[in-house]
Amino acid sequence: MRSGWDKVTQWAGIGNNGRDEQIGSRDEMVDEMKDGVEPVEGIVERVDAGTESHAAVVDSAIEEIAQLKAEKDQLIDRLARLQAEFDNARKREAKERADTREYTVGSTVEPFLSVMDNFQLALKANGSADQLRGGVELILKQMEDALKGLQVSPIESVGAQFDPRIHEALGSIETVEFPDHQVMEEIRRGYKIRERLLRPAMVRIAVNPAQVND
Repeated sequence: MRSGWDKVTQWAGIGNNGRDEQIGSRDEMVDEMKDGVEPVEGIVERVDAGTESHAAVVDSAIEEIAQLKAEKDQLIDRLARLQAEFDNARKREAKERADTREYTVGSTVEPFLSVMDNFQLALKANGSADQLRGGVELILKQMEDALKGLQVSPIESVGAQFDPRIHEALGSIETVEFPDHQVMEEIRRGYKIRERLLRPAMVRIAVNPAQVND
C-alpha cells in the first residue's frame, strides 16, 4: 500500500522530488497502477464467498432456532399431558378414598341396624318389667355379636388383677377376702379392637390392708 502511494506522489510531483520533477504521463501512471491493483473479478469472488459464508451461518442459526422451538413445544406438550395425568390420578385417588370410607362406614353400621329395630320394637311392647328386661338382654347380646364381628371385644375386668394399661381406677374397696388391687367392680366396660385399646374399663379395686402392711 505504501509503494502505491509513493508512486502516486511521485507522479503528482509531491515529496522529495519537489516541483522540479516532471509529472508522468497519464497513461504511464495508469499502467503502473494496474500492476498493483487486484482484478475486479477477484474482489467479486471474495465478496461472494463472504456472502455465502454469512448466509450459511444465518441458515444454520435459523435451523438451530427452529429445532429448539420444536423441542420446547414438545416439552410443553409433555408437561401438559403429565399435568393432566396427575390431576386425573389425584381425582381418582380422592374418589377411591371416599368410596373406601363409605364402604367402611356402611359395613360398620349395617350390623347395628337390626339392633336399633329391636330397640324400637321393645319400646312399642306392652309387657311386664321382666319381659322388658329379657328383651333388653337379648338386644345387648345381639349388639355384642355385632361388635365381635368387627373384631371388637370387651376387656376382662371383674376378678382380674388391676392393669393400668387397660383399667382406670375410680375408687377402692377395703377388704381382707380378696387380693390387693384385684378388680372388684366394673363401672364402665372397656373395649379393644384386636390388640389395640379402644377405651379402658372404669373399675373399683380391692385394697387389702393385710397385704399392704406386709
